[in-house]
Amino acid sequence: MNNNTITKTNFSFPGLKGIYRGKVRDVYNINDELLIMVVTDRISAFDVVLPRGIPYKGQVLNQITAKFLDFTKDIVPNWKIASPDPNVTIGYICKSYPVEMIVRAYLTGSSWRTYKSGQRSLCGNSLPEGMREHQKFEKPIVTPTTKAEHGAHDEDISPDEIVKKGLISLEEYRLLEKYSLEIFARGSEIASKKGLILVDAKYEFGKKDGKIYLIDEINTPDSSRYFYADDYRERFEKGLPPRQLSKEFVREWLMSNGFMGRADEKVPEMTDDIVMEISERYIELYENITGEKFIKESLSDIDGRIYSNCMKFLEDYYK
Repeated sequence: MNNNTITKTNFSFPGLKGIYRGKVRDVYNINDELLIMVVTDRISAFDVVLPRGIPYKGQVLNQITAKFLDFTKDIVPNWKIASPDPNVTIGYICKSYPVEMIVRAYLTGSSWRTYKSGQRSLCGNSLPEGMREHQKFEKPIVTPTTKAEHGAHDEDISPDEIVKKGLISLEEYRLLEKYSLEIFARGSEIASKKGLILVDAKYEFGKKDGKIYLIDEINTPDSSRYFYADDYRERFEKGLPPRQLSKEFVREWLMSNGFMGRADEKVPEMTDDIVMEISERYIELYENITGEKFIKESLSDIDGRIYSNCMKFLEDYYK
């Protein structure tokens, strides 16, 4: 198989002030003004970056984000200036808030695990008795988390604690909550037209020149969860798990092979077949979420293409 992927970048752009490498993205600071965010083909699960890249994964995530940033810019301004390459978004540097805003419309994932443990309050939201896994909330709730240091896990936090600890002022927190719910509502509306349910989503915000901006990725299968709408109700009533459109299938494959990210566990061998299957699932995610055919970019010289496209953007921007 052709497994030419981009798993690490080391570009030397003019005005480069620093590089931050996350689990999936390599982010270049240009003149303390712009960020060049290169979405690589790395894939992580259980806070571990897996040993092989996934062809087209970076392109899928970047292009979904670029579309949703455009779809929501009337709600809140966002950091994006342009997406000059299928794997790249370039935008403004913003000072990020130390909290991630998670909107949940269903009792799924970590919220279900919290509920199942007996807790009936989630980040300041009171939950009724008798709920079942994957049940829809009466209305979406916001469950913020702290941004963990590298390698640590994010932790749930209530709005009261956020304000008390001085992380965000009450006035600004209310604005972030309002924006998060409105962006989620827009995402739900778009998903519904594609036969999907937007289950939950993580949003990050920053500030520039005293103004709030939406930053980072939005409504991608790495930062959100989707259910197929057509048989959700029937499966829920029968006590069956919903059909999901997220990278949950990667976690399931790892778990079935005895890996959950613990120190003594070894990542199972990622065969060509597994890598290709994951790639095909990401392309399926793209086509379902956007309703458009995925156009595969050439894998022959990804580094060269990205560098050339970014340089052209920078030359035009700094003319």
